[in-house]
Amino acid sequence: MEEISVRTVAAVILMAREIDRAEGELRGFIDRMSEEEQAALVAVMWIGRDAFDADEWEEAYGTALSEASTPTADYLIGTPHLADNLEAGLEALGYDPEDEEDELLSRGS
Repeated sequence: MEEISVRTVAAVILMAREIDRAEGELRGFIDRMSEEEQAALVAVMWIGRDAFDADEWEEAYGTALSEASTPTADYLIGTPHLADNLEAGLEALGYDPEDEEDELLSRGS
């Protein structure tokens, strides 16, 4: 998962948990990502909702990259349970999102 950092995904998770307050911030954050980072974020979410298995990372990422037809921020913000799916995706890929989330939260306070 070299296309996106766990910290970046964790930042999206935190904003998605506060979507009523942070939608504009989340939208801007995603819009500033490279095309590769956006595709990786979608792939993590797909793995988290079991559309792909963790060992199908390359296929999920390639599909997200080649089939992007809607702005990524619109697609992700409109996805139910975005934060939960991203968290589950990171866990399936062998990462602990809580450590990064805690680090980001402690920096914000």
